[in-house]
Amino acid sequence: MELGVIGLGRMGRIVVDRSLAAGHDVVAFDLSAEATAAAAEAGAEPADSVADLCERLDGSDGGDGAGADVEDGGGPDETGGKRIWLMVPAGDAVDATLADLEPHLGEEDVVVDGGNSHFEASVRRAETTDAAYLDCGTSGGPASAEEGFSLMVGGPEWAYEAMVPVLDAVATGPDGHDRMGESGSGHYVKMVHNGVEYALMQAYGEGFELLAEGRYDLEMESIARTWNNGAVIRSWLLELCEEAFREEGNDLGDVADHVAGGSTGTWTVEEALEQEVPVPLIYGALAERFDSRNEGRFSRRLANRLRYGFGRHEVARRSEGEEE
Repeated sequence: MELGVIGLGRMGRIVVDRSLAAGHDVVAFDLSAEATAAAAEAGAEPADSVADLCERLDGSDGGDGAGADVEDGGGPDETGGKRIWLMVPAGDAVDATLADLEPHLGEEDVVVDGGNSHFEASVRRAETTDAAYLDCGTSGGPASAEEGFSLMVGGPEWAYEAMVPVLDAVATGPDGHDRMGESGSGHYVKMVHNGVEYALMQAYGEGFELLAEGRYDLEMESIARTWNNGAVIRSWLLELCEEAFREEGNDLGDVADHVAGGSTGTWTVEEALEQEVPVPLIYGALAERFDSRNEGRFSRRLANRLRYGFGRHEVARRSEGEEE
């Protein structure tokens, strides 16, 4: 099928590359001419604006693009219309891109928001966008370029079904994506996913801190490797712990005690308070993340390095001579 991709940063390029590898035709645009040119070198058709991208998408995809209702009244004909994937920063950039798209889209078209948008913003956008709007929570980060993402999708069922060929390509496969429910549900599930991620990182960090400060002289990489082979707590995050100790050293070298981020965890805690659901582990992990701006702990230094492992986020480093 034919796909337009707007936003060609690390995540957007993965969408482009995996779609191309699966045999789909991709039209690509980014505000950076260099990023657009790089996507063109990879095989995408370059566009020089949002309007140009829309003009280059013929919207056929094997159908007539007329937007006729499906037999059960579920929505426009899923075989026609433009298919556009946004991978731009959450917030104003999404709204600005949708405003640029508005004159070029109709009800037979589908727009996917693959960023970390707040679920309430996604509900608003779904209600005000002429095209079908899919909020797509994306997990895996740049480290999943080879294996694919986990995709949590909210929005109209017909639009989700129309995007399945590309979702299969971008995700780990058919089992790597699903429709969570109505508009907003995809980003809602991703929000809670990130809250769980915070708590898991905190648990690993505290455990390794006790090992590092405890009564034995231990090799952290060896412990992580052993746990990853059959132990109850094995996981990808634990594999990233093993990688961190291997590359940074047993004491994590100059990795600083500063864990960036926090927006999705904050949203998770706010929603838990509103729904009166206790989430003490997630709340505690969020508090530790904020407190990491103040003083040093081994657990938070490991969390800092783990964010590089899965998201290729910049690792904050201690300056020379700075005390632990």
